[in-house]
Amino acid sequence: MKHLHLLFVALSLGSFLGRVALSQFRPEMLQLKWVNIAPHVINGLLLLTGFSLAFSYPGDYGWIAAKLVALLGYVGLGMMTLKRTDVTRWYAFGGALLLFTYIAKVAMTKSIF
Repeated sequence: MKHLHLLFVALSLGSFLGRVALSQFRPEMLQLKWVNIAPHVINGLLLLTGFSLAFSYPGDYGWIAAKLVALLGYVGLGMMTLKRTDVTRWYAFGGALLLFTYIAKVAMTKSIF
């Protein structure tokens, strides 16, 4: 299950980076149906495998709550990145990548700091 989850993490990040590149260089491609549907499928499977992994660990779940809060921020900043066209896009993009890094760190260490 862990390897499947890591696969979906990589696919999720790749789809985000790909959509950012498309929004910058080929925005018309973002209208393709599969480009809109695939990230939702990938991220849904990522959440499903993540929850199954998280609750297979006994003990404190504070780190899971921290990941979920950071995930909400990541999604919000990701939406800003894809919808904005000004310099705010790039600040949101940087913030989203920082939150992605934080989520990965929390997942590896099971510590929120």
